[in-house]
Amino acid sequence: GEKLLRCKLAAIYRLLDLYGWAQGVSNQVTARLNQDLEHFLVNPYGMLCHEITASSLVKIDMQGNVVEQGTTNFGVNVAAFSLHAAIHAARPDIKCAVHVHTPSVIAVSTLKCGLMPISQESVVIGEVSTHPYSGGLAEPEEREKIARNLGPVNKVLLLSNNGAVCCGETVEEAFFNTYNTILACETQLKLMPIGIDNIALVSEETRKQMYESARKAPDGT
Repeated sequence: GEKLLRCKLAAIYRLLDLYGWAQGVSNQVTARLNQDLEHFLVNPYGMLCHEITASSLVKIDMQGNVVEQGTTNFGVNVAAFSLHAAIHAARPDIKCAVHVHTPSVIAVSTLKCGLMPISQESVVIGEVSTHPYSGGLAEPEEREKIARNLGPVNKVLLLSNNGAVCCGETVEEAFFNTYNTILACETQLKLMPIGIDNIALVSEETRKQMYESARKAPDGT
């Protein structure tokens, strides 16, 4: 129910802070609350990640209008939510979206080679989409481009020079993809000084096996 979803989403914000991935008040994590009414939970703009609680989360609609204020009088960063709205509108399967822009993720998002399949973390998140982020999402054309570039299956979208949006069909999957995306970016940056040509890529067959293995319970459980 809504109470459990609020607790899980608040936990994501706390984890971003605990791992050192918080960027002031700029982080935004959203969760789809109701498929039919298209209601979402989002952070009140102005609160730091470690300050957010389950009850302080704001309930909004797809246009960013406040449906339920929560326990604060803070508003919502509608401009930031427009990115999430574009993804949620295009992908009903996505329940949660996490926008992160840590230095390592931003650095990889600027590379022409993008995120390379060189580690377990870079493989278990599946294929990664890219979008030439321009900052403004007011135009319908830009939202359509985001939906098109993300595609019908992928759950990680690199935004050029602006980090990444990591999504999931559950809050847990969204955090799983966030955690592994950040670690994958950090690993790649440590290897870049030796030169791209000297980096061995994980084979396509192995990638498929690792991806599928990460999405099923271990034998005996």
